[in-house]
Amino acid sequence: MYKYILEHLNEAILLFDHELKLTYINTAGEILLADSARHLVGLSAYELFKSSDSALLLNLQQCLAMEEPLVDRELALERMSQTVTINFSATPLLKDQQQTEILVELQQVDTHLRISKEEQQLSQQNTARLLVRGLAHEIKNPLGGLRGAAQLLDLELHEPELKEYTQIIIAESDRLQGLMDKMLGPNKLPNKKALNIHEVLERVRQLVQVEASGGLTVRYDYDPSIPEIQADKDQLIQAILNIARNAAQAMDGKGEIMIKTRIHRQMTIGRKRYKLTVKIDIIDYGPGIEADMLNQIFYPMITGRAEGTGLGLSIAQALINQHNGLIEYHSEPGHTVFSIFLPVESSHD
Repeated sequence: MYKYILEHLNEAILLFDHELKLTYINTAGEILLADSARHLVGLSAYELFKSSDSALLLNLQQCLAMEEPLVDRELALERMSQTVTINFSATPLLKDQQQTEILVELQQVDTHLRISKEEQQLSQQNTARLLVRGLAHEIKNPLGGLRGAAQLLDLELHEPELKEYTQIIIAESDRLQGLMDKMLGPNKLPNKKALNIHEVLERVRQLVQVEASGGLTVRYDYDPSIPEIQADKDQLIQAILNIARNAAQAMDGKGEIMIKTRIHRQMTIGRKRYKLTVKIDIIDYGPGIEADMLNQIFYPMITGRAEGTGLGLSIAQALINQHNGLIEYHSEPGHTVFSIFLPVESSHD
């Protein structure tokens, strides 16, 4: 009965014997360590944590020697070339006054921090989007009147040099109208169908490769085991293309960028938990995002390029949100990663 309960806990539970060999791990533990119980059970603590924070192994050894519970916080756990932050708790289990096993609980804390950051980011974006929508609507009304007046004036004028001015007014009004439409964001719901995500990524890769005129190499590393997702192909192409074009521009059309896919299990997006999600990484090796712009890049009209409109990432985020997905990013000089998460299966509230 207790194993049934442990299997349904969100925290990773590990059981070590007196030689610090793993004898049991629950489902959450398999997810955290990114491996199956069949491969993990029987391994020593040293084998499990040799690449992680040395405090993990020292804590286990201390718990074994002192026969007392021990708690430690914010330790680095390495798993499959990825580092996660965990809180650690070890409790000795005694039988006939003899310590026989150590019960270890590992709680991934960066997940909670990520969810909090995600909620704050979505809230800020929603607020900014509402303000921009209101502003765009207020501008569009007089803009339409301005264009109409210019058209009427153009009909009354006969001198070609004067008509040039009215044509400029009309052309600029149309340009501003297009900009307002972009600021308002996607205006239709996604038409979701069964879709192989790699078809989308190959289209994006080919477009970026052609636009780069041979100076840039767009490499890929796809996981062929990823199942189909329910998505709007055109909207995903637009969203991912916006990000990939930014990556190409960051590389100044030279060098290489990477598009990579992996499957993630038990992912929480917007307080909904999904059994399977697709992770799409778009990686460039350019100068990185300026520090003072890191928290603003998804806002409309925010851009680091003189010729940019600052709408690409804002539109991409809106399109991915319509697919119940999420965009995260990490940037430092020489390495910038935009990660897109898209649900594969229905959510578990």
